[in-house]
Amino acid sequence: MRLYVDADACPVKEEVLRVAERHGLSVVFIGNSWMRGFDHPLVEQVVASEGLNEADDRIVERIGAGDIVVTADVPLAARCVKKGARGIDPRGKAFDDATIGMALAVRDLMTDLRDSGVVSGGPAAYGKRDRSNFLDGLERLIRAIAASA
Repeated sequence: MRLYVDADACPVKEEVLRVAERHGLSVVFIGNSWMRGFDHPLVEQVVASEGLNEADDRIVERIGAGDIVVTADVPLAARCVKKGARGIDPRGKAFDDATIGMALAVRDLMTDLRDSGVVSGGPAAYGKRDRSNFLDGLERLIRAIAASA
């Protein structure tokens, strides 16, 4: 099991590393630029080419069954789930075969509502409760995958 992080705008990189250390899991941060402060034996950084979906494509190329992707990008999570991985967003929402269809439908609906002007803005500001939900969700996800192996 490896943790893949869609790293460019991820607010929980440090939390991922702490959980990975506790479980002895390797972490792959993939983004469009190098991130300082993550020189660690468990961490590999991959810098993708600039361009639309380049980092996403690198994640999908590398991820496999039993791995976890940390991303707020629902279409990326869907691509990873299709390869047998599981996912979690920075607010602790898990993605798997049973939940990814609904997550994609809600994402598409919200995009349509924003495009038509019915809804404006995005999600609420990221806070302590979100961070706590993420940590709890990631811990549960790791344990569930380990138990099923």
